Amino acid sequence: MEHRTLGRSDVEVSVLGIGLAALGRPGYITLGHGKDFAEDSSVEGMRSNAWSVLDAAHVRGITYFDAARSYGLGEEFLASWLDQRAIGECDAVVGSKWGYVYVAEWQVEADQHEVKIHSRANLDNQYEESLGILGSRLALYQIHSATLDSGVLERTDVLSKLAEMRDSGLIVGASTSGPAQGATIERMLEIEIDGRLLFGVVEATWNLLEPSAGGSLAQAHDAGLGVIVKEAVANGRLTARDREVADRIKPTTQEWTVDAVAIAAAIRQPWASVVLSGAANTQQLQSNVGSLDVPDAVVDELEPVAEDPDRYWTTRSGLRWQ
Repeated sequence: MEHRTLGRSDVEVSVLGIGLAALGRPGYITLGHGKDFAEDSSVEGMRSNAWSVLDAAHVRGITYFDAARSYGLGEEFLASWLDQRAIGECDAVVGSKWGYVYVAEWQVEADQHEVKIHSRANLDNQYEESLGILGSRLALYQIHSATLDSGVLERTDVLSKLAEMRDSGLIVGASTSGPAQGATIERMLEIEIDGRLLFGVVEATWNLLEPSAGGSLAQAHDAGLGVIVKEAVANGRLTARDREVADRIKPTTQEWTVDAVAIAAAIRQPWASVVLSGAANTQQLQSNVGSLDVPDAVVDELEPVAEDPDRYWTTRSGLRWQ
């Protein structure tokens, strides 16, 4: 497995990482997600499934694991797996995020699944929770879904706390979302505290359907930030589950799965440090790992499938939790 340095830090991460958004809670907005856990979405059933995926990832050389406070029991599943398998800090780089509170109480049909709270009080609370679960394994901590509209990048109380974390040796960053990702990333690059850039990493959506943040991510990379790519398969739209999209890609992919080609396209971006697999089971992980063997020529031959960013994000916001 190829490894890349995470921005200006000395932390090395596998080029393919594991995100726990679909592993730590029974509901998520991936197409067909409700069928991914067979018939057992209990806490113990999902813990077992998560451990199986993490085991398979570890065997394949994956070393970066991405969680968040709002991913249900994602942090707990990851921490218990690391302990049970006796995986040391040199063999696993762990990142997590604060800013959303999980409120679905393990129900898929909940009226609301998560609530965004970008206050200093929530940062303090969730950081202590993450630290209590992950301990010294926590290598980077990010604002979850920073947007210009949320105002979190202008909150001096939040930024000063993040600066304290940075100065203690933690890599701090922010994930972005929405059609204005580029503007959010560019604002991140303007924030300096004590003469240094505050942020050391950015996690953003980039995929074949929504590549509009690419230019801003290249700027972030050039400024020394690590770049984590999320939603490389567009919440399942860049898989065989979306026939309309898959048919536009499949004819040129021969034996390669749609998701493998989509992830390969993200990995080959020169500014990408690590691309997250959102696999919900071992079969999906195996297919995602196939991206590492997709020849450059296959990606080069793809016909453009990018959508207008507003259209893409409108479609994404309409995906149901399942």
